[in-house]
Amino acid sequence: MDLALLRTFVTVHRAGSFTRAAALLGLSQPAVTSQIRTLERQIGRPLFLRQARGVTPTTIGDELAHKAAPHLDALVEIAESGLEEDSSLRTLHLAGPPEFTAERVLPALTEPAGEDGQGFALRASFGTADEVLEGLSAGHHDLAISTVRPRGALLSATALCDEEHVLVAAPHWAERIGTGTLRRTGPAALERVPVLEVHESLPFVARYWASVFDSRPVRPGTVIVPDLRAVLACATAGAGLAVLPRYLCADALERGEVVALHHPTVPPLRTYFLAVRTGTLAMPHIARAHEWLERAAADWC
Repeated sequence: MDLALLRTFVTVHRAGSFTRAAALLGLSQPAVTSQIRTLERQIGRPLFLRQARGVTPTTIGDELAHKAAPHLDALVEIAESGLEEDSSLRTLHLAGPPEFTAERVLPALTEPAGEDGQGFALRASFGTADEVLEGLSAGHHDLAISTVRPRGALLSATALCDEEHVLVAAPHWAERIGTGTLRRTGPAALERVPVLEVHESLPFVARYWASVFDSRPVRPGTVIVPDLRAVLACATAGAGLAVLPRYLCADALERGEVVALHHPTVPPLRTYFLAVRTGTLAMPHIARAHEWLERAAADWC
């Protein structure tokens, strides 16, 4: 069986689309379609179900991808390492959410370097959960940090840690609201406080309201900025309330720059997952980084 056909097949399987696979492979869409049809004729079974938007693998397609993908990744690893002058120094491609990756993940991967180096070069990129998992599936990343557990056999995930979400604001807002008022009236006491968020959909505030108050926030976001560190800066400046991961605002809470407005019995939690393509932990530099992150995460919970 032609390895080029298998490579095209695995790329289509991961991308979920002939068009996206063609772009990743640097081929035309007709060329990709032709290669998949050739492989289907060789196997004697359809590998994909064509749909209006993309393709869905058949049972045979999923089985073939599960068996072939790890071996193809290993062959790529061998080929790439053979082209490097120093094959011991591999490049690790990492992707994850900007704040958690910057504050937690990158320090954990760079601290073990020591005098002899960490054994790999590091390249990091930021994105949403969907973006980093799609990039991991397509082979752009070696490790992905995600708040969504990936599905399917091509990706495997390990739970790293749970982050606690805290409702915070500058001290003068706490004085104006009164903790007793919030306990008596619930979220109604917060309706006049400006809301700080990372997106118009209020993902952090809405999740907190649903989990703690069993309701929805009634006020739209006043300040929307796509970085939780900027949200914290706005909260510290007194711009309004925010729901933030405790790891991110712990120092500000200790210094009294912000205060927790509420202390629920069961605080909202969100789980981070460390995802890889199945089979790639056989590669030493990926396995090393994976181990370091698991070890570091024990202190993050």
